Amino acid sequence: MERGLDALRDWVARLILVEQPLLAGGTQILSTEALADDSHHPLSGGAGSPGGGTYGDADLATSSEENEAERTRLIALVELARKGDADAFGLLYDHYQSSVYRFLFYRTRSSTLAEDLTSETFFRALRSMTNFRWQGKDFGAWLMTIARNLATDHFKAGRTRLEMTTEDMGAHDDTTEGPEMTVLAGLTNEILLKALTELPDEQRDCLVMRFLQGMSIAETAAVLGRSDGAVKQLQLRGVRNLAKLMPDGIRG
Repeated sequence: MERGLDALRDWVARLILVEQPLLAGGTQILSTEALADDSHHPLSGGAGSPGGGTYGDADLATSSEENEAERTRLIALVELARKGDADAFGLLYDHYQSSVYRFLFYRTRSSTLAEDLTSETFFRALRSMTNFRWQGKDFGAWLMTIARNLATDHFKAGRTRLEMTTEDMGAHDDTTEGPEMTVLAGLTNEILLKALTELPDEQRDCLVMRFLQGMSIAETAAVLGRSDGAVKQLQLRGVRNLAKLMPDGIRG
C-alpha cells in the first residue's frame, strides 16, 4: 500500500514539474503510454493459473498472486467455497479482507463506514458464491466490484455525507535528492488522499485500485466494466486532475 501511495505521489510530482504548460492549457509532455503502461507500475499483479471445478469455466480461473503456490491455493479455495465449504470461504475472507477494507476506506475516508461496508461485501459474496463464475479475473476483483457497488449505492441513497477524517495513514514524507525534492516534500499523503476524494468517482476508484490496491489494468478494467484502454485513459486523467488539485504553493 505504501509503495503504491509513494508511486502515486511521484507521478503527481512529475506532472507538476514537467507539465506546468499542460496544467495551464499548454502542450502535453508526459505521454499517455508512459503513465498507463503496466510495466511502470510497481505493484502489477502476476498471471494466474488454471484451476479445477465443475462449472465449465476452469480454463478461466486466475489469481493475481505472484507466488504460484498461493495462486493455486486461492483458486482451490474459491472452488471449494462455491460448492458450499464455509471453512474455505473463511480462508478467502482472511486473505482478501484487508484489501477490501483499504479500498473502502480510501473510497469513504471513514473507518466505521469502511468496516460496515466490508462486512456487507463479504456477506453478499457468501450469499452469491454458488453463482460465482470465473471470467478470467482474480476472485478479489469480484469482491472489489461488490464493494464498489455498495459504496456507490450508499452515497446515492444519501445515508451519509463523505466523511473527511484525520486518521493517520502512515504518511511517509521522506524525500530524495533531485529536482522533485521540493514538490514531494509538500505532497504529503494527507493532501494527496484529500485530493483523491475530490476526483470523479470513476477516476478515484481507478487510482485507488491501480496504485493503492496494486491491481493490474486488466483487473481494474474488470471491476469498472471498462476496456483496458479506457482504464489507461482514466488513470492518466485521474493523475492529471490530482496534480491540478494540489495547493498553489505546491504547484508553483
